[in-house]
Amino acid sequence: MQKEKQEQSSTAAAEELLKAIGITAPDENVTETVHVPHRSESDHWLTPTILLGVVRILELIIIAAVGFNIWAFYLGATPDSTNNGYYAVIMLTAASAPLVFQSFGLYSIVALRDFIRQSAKLLLAWTAIFSLLTALAFFTKAGAEFSRVWLASWYSIGMFVLLIFRGFISAMVRHWNAEGRLERHAVIIGGGERGSRLINALAATNDTDIRITGVFDDRSDERSPDLVAGYPKLGNIEELVSLARKVRIDLLIVALPITAENRLLEILKKLWILPVDIRLSAHTNKLRFRPRSYSFIGEVPFFDVFDRPLADWDYVMKTIEDRVVAAIALVLLSPLMLITAALIKLDSKGPVFFKQKRWGFNNDLIEVYKFRSLRTDMSDATASKLVTKDDPRVTRVGRFIRKSSIDELPQLFNVLRGELSLVGPRPHAVMAKAADHLYTEVVDGYFARHRVKPGITGWAQINGWRGETDTTEKIQHRVEHDLYYIENWSILFDLYILMMTPFSLLNSENAY
Repeated sequence: MQKEKQEQSSTAAAEELLKAIGITAPDENVTETVHVPHRSESDHWLTPTILLGVVRILELIIIAAVGFNIWAFYLGATPDSTNNGYYAVIMLTAASAPLVFQSFGLYSIVALRDFIRQSAKLLLAWTAIFSLLTALAFFTKAGAEFSRVWLASWYSIGMFVLLIFRGFISAMVRHWNAEGRLERHAVIIGGGERGSRLINALAATNDTDIRITGVFDDRSDERSPDLVAGYPKLGNIEELVSLARKVRIDLLIVALPITAENRLLEILKKLWILPVDIRLSAHTNKLRFRPRSYSFIGEVPFFDVFDRPLADWDYVMKTIEDRVVAAIALVLLSPLMLITAALIKLDSKGPVFFKQKRWGFNNDLIEVYKFRSLRTDMSDATASKLVTKDDPRVTRVGRFIRKSSIDELPQLFNVLRGELSLVGPRPHAVMAKAADHLYTEVVDGYFARHRVKPGITGWAQINGWRGETDTTEKIQHRVEHDLYYIENWSILFDLYILMMTPFSLLNSENAY
């Protein structure tokens, strides 16, 4: 009860903070404007890493397409042309161009944004590529096999098309930058002198992708003033956790010395449950390590404490996996789902489907779909009472579909809607309990399993931890397996879990 009151208090405080976000704090000494956008699905897709990867791929395609089309129009080449030398040269050039562009510093958000300054570098890099081609043809005496008009046309037209493409990308990047979509929204944890020095160091570093939101600190004495290097102190750590559930915060930077071990552990224990990157500032530490021991924002060094799981391309791959496999599964399983729906209607009165609020990604509440397995007049939308063996609330058809997990199949629609994944920690109902205690009261750090989207099946389920959680041990083992999955995710791991799920359903000992 006390924990619920604390959470309500923190949420209320966060709501007050949200009212102030986007406007300049009233204190006339505040020099920075606090702006934090709300979280959206596009935040996962439009990141610097993904954007730069897409630009690399598109430029490779552009270079190859220009080379092939000039060959086709000028020399009349066809797909069955016998001169494979052109194929080899075009593909080798297209594949190596991104590597050369990378060496010229052309793949960064700064380079994409600053079209005028980077155009000269692009021209130099493109010229270097064709100079190498010409030199290679000379030394291998292969120049006579290729048309000089084709090569010159490819060089000039290719340069023109690349400049147009870069100009378009530059305009888009500037637009996204103005909206703050390509920036990482960071929070400084720990005010006072260390926080101030860190903020000033980041401000002195040119061309970073960091936008500081504000400062949070548990201290309320003179060691942590209300204003730190022009940024307002927005609250304490509990309020930060609540705020991070509602708005987009990408990076938490802890501005505490590594010698403050106890305080660091206390803060990290509260923060590691969030799906964000957590870094420990190292720029004022007297003890210095090798450069590879640090990550850098500009020239400012940091220790990596936690990384957000399933970020950038990992998120893209998992999303594609979810949507493609879920769509195929719905088609293949549609006869079984139609038969199940008919049996439910014949067995008892009430709707075929049952919707229940459960915890989703980052503690968002989502409604998951299931085939109804309980009597309509005995339904339990909050799962305040777990289903037990021979539970009178379960219908005859319900008992079978629960044991076989057929009741979970409608959650494929949740996957297509982007609320669930095929594989992940199972979404639990908001009032789910183990031994008459809420899961959050039983497992320390329980919400860390919500750093990724929940799934229809998971590592815990194929290892036998499914069904009733009548003891604290069962939910603890579930959470341990969920956290292991999050830390060790890969596409192959997902595919293994999906393949093993049908076999795990044969063990229905705890499924009622």
